[in-house]
Amino acid sequence: MSTTRNERIAVLTTAAKAKSQAKTTAAEQAIRSLIKRGEPITFQAVARAADVSHAFLYNHPHLRSRIEHLRARHRPQPQTPDTGDTDNNLLLALTTQIERLKKQHRSEVQALRDALEQAHGENLNLRRELIRRGWTPNNDPSISTTS
Repeated sequence: MSTTRNERIAVLTTAAKAKSQAKTTAAEQAIRSLIKRGEPITFQAVARAADVSHAFLYNHPHLRSRIEHLRARHRPQPQTPDTGDTDNNLLLALTTQIERLKKQHRSEVQALRDALEQAHGENLNLRRELIRRGWTPNNDPSISTTS
């Protein structure tokens, strides 16, 4: 890589980090503001107040866990009729299981996204290397142009 390209990459990387940090700071300030005003803490409310996307909040584990915690803390507890401890225990057990499965699902989806991102990066590097070595689709005998 040339020095100029390295410099451009460094500048772009620095700018991306600064933009991400600014959005994180805005989200943190939005959360504090919502708490101060006594408003419900939801992803939609934080995204609107901080002028960030829902995806940004969901993709930042610290912000996501904080919003989920505050949302659960302020959510009114459902009133269940007093039909006995058995029903309440079953409801509690199923709710806990659902929450655990949701967390597991999110974790697995994130792992898949990370693996896909890495694979895309490796694929891009391999394509660049092939092009650097002079490969083009026109001179590749393994690509059939007739059907």
